[in-house]
Amino acid sequence: MRTYILILSLLLIACIVKGQAIIEGISYDESKVPNYVLPDVLTCNDGSKVTTVAEWEKKRRPEVLEYFYSQEYGRTPKETIAVTYEKLTENPNDMGGRATSKQVRFKFTNGKNVIEAILLVYIPNKRKGKVPVFVGYNFKGNHSTTLDTTVLYSPSFSLVKAPDHPDWQRGNQMNRWCYDKIIDRGYAVATMCYHDIFPDKLGLIKHSVSSLFPTYDPNSTALDEWKAIGVWAWGSSRIVDYLETQDWVDLEKIAIMGHSRQGKAALWAGAQDTRFKVVISNDSGCGGAALSKRVYGENIARIVKIFPHWFCPAFEQYADNEDKLPFDQHELLALIAPRHVYVASAVGDLWADPKGEFLSVYHAGPVYELYGLSGLGTNIMPDIHQPIMTDVGYHIRAGEHDVTDYDWERFMDFCDMHFKIVKRK
Repeated sequence: MRTYILILSLLLIACIVKGQAIIEGISYDESKVPNYVLPDVLTCNDGSKVTTVAEWEKKRRPEVLEYFYSQEYGRTPKETIAVTYEKLTENPNDMGGRATSKQVRFKFTNGKNVIEAILLVYIPNKRKGKVPVFVGYNFKGNHSTTLDTTVLYSPSFSLVKAPDHPDWQRGNQMNRWCYDKIIDRGYAVATMCYHDIFPDKLGLIKHSVSSLFPTYDPNSTALDEWKAIGVWAWGSSRIVDYLETQDWVDLEKIAIMGHSRQGKAALWAGAQDTRFKVVISNDSGCGGAALSKRVYGENIARIVKIFPHWFCPAFEQYADNEDKLPFDQHELLALIAPRHVYVASAVGDLWADPKGEFLSVYHAGPVYELYGLSGLGTNIMPDIHQPIMTDVGYHIRAGEHDVTDYDWERFMDFCDMHFKIVKRK
C-alpha cells in the first residue's frame, strides 16, 4: 500500500510539474477530444457561400476579423500614439565584422506620460541592396539574447523581475536567437523585450503603452477591451513603422516570428497588418494556432484563469464552453491570406496541442485556394522533421516547448522560398 501511495504521489507531482494536474481539467487523450464542428471559413454569417476573392475581402473577412476583435483579443484602438526614435548605440563591426548592430530607444507618449522601449537590431554587412528582416519579441530582455555587455537592459524589466532574479543574467536565452545563422543567411533581426510594450504581470497595465490611449480606463468593463495580446500585436506594427524609416530594409520582405504567447500575438499582428509578408507561429497553442474546439492540452478555461490580462473579457464566456464558439483559430490563420503563414510545433509540447495547430493550418487552406494559392494539401500530420512548405507551412520537431536552431532554419527556408532568396553556399 505504501509503495502504491508513493508511486501515485510521484505521478501526481510529475503531472503538476508538466501542467497536467487533473484538477485543471487538462486532457492529453485524443480519444476524449469532443466531436466538434468547425465554422466554415467561407460561409458568411447569413449562410451565403464565398466564391470569389472580392466576396471574401468585402464581406466574409470583415465578419471573421470582427469575431477576434469582439470576442478574443479585444478591439485595437484606431487612435495613434506619438512615438520618437533615438539611436543609442551603433557597432558596424559586430559579430566579428559580419553585422552592424543598433540599439534604438522608442518613446511613446500622449503628451503627459511616456513609455520607453528599446529595439535591438542586427543587420548583415555582407549584403547587396536592401535586406529582409525578422521582427520578433524576446521574453527576458535584449540582454538575454546575447553575451554582449553593451546591450542595454529593457526599461521595464525591473517591473517584472526582482534584482536577484537569474533572468538578469546576460545570454540566458541565447539558445532561442541564433543570430549568427540568421545573419549568415542574409537576414536582419529586430527584437524587443515584450515587457516594454505590456509588462506581462497582472496589475501592470498602467505601465503598458495601452495606458497612453485616450480611451484608456483602468476600470473598464467593456467586453471587447483589448489586453496584452492585442497590445503586443500593436507594438509589433510599431517596430515596422521604424523599419520603414530605414533605407536598408526591404519592406516587401518583413517576417514576424513569435513563440508561445508571442506566437499568439504574432498571428494577431499578421491578421491586422499586411506589411508582415510572412507570419510565423512557434508553439503558440491555445489562443494561438491550435483549434480551441479540440479542448486538448491547455484550454480556454485554464488560460483565462491563469492569464486574465491576455484576452478581452468576452473570451471568458467560452471557458468549458468551446462548443459555443462561433469561430476558431483556423480563421485567424485565414485572415493572413494571401500572405504566407507558417506554424511550428514540438512533439514534447502537448500543452500546445500540435495536432490542433496542424489542423488549424489545414482548415485555413480554402481561403488560400480562393486566391489561387496552395494550402497544406493533406490533413495527415507529417512525421517529425518533415516540414510541409507550400504557400502555408508546418513542421513538428523533436523536443519541448522552445525555439531551436532547427526551427529557425525552417523559418528561413520558408522565407527564402517566398522572398525568392537563393541560399548562400
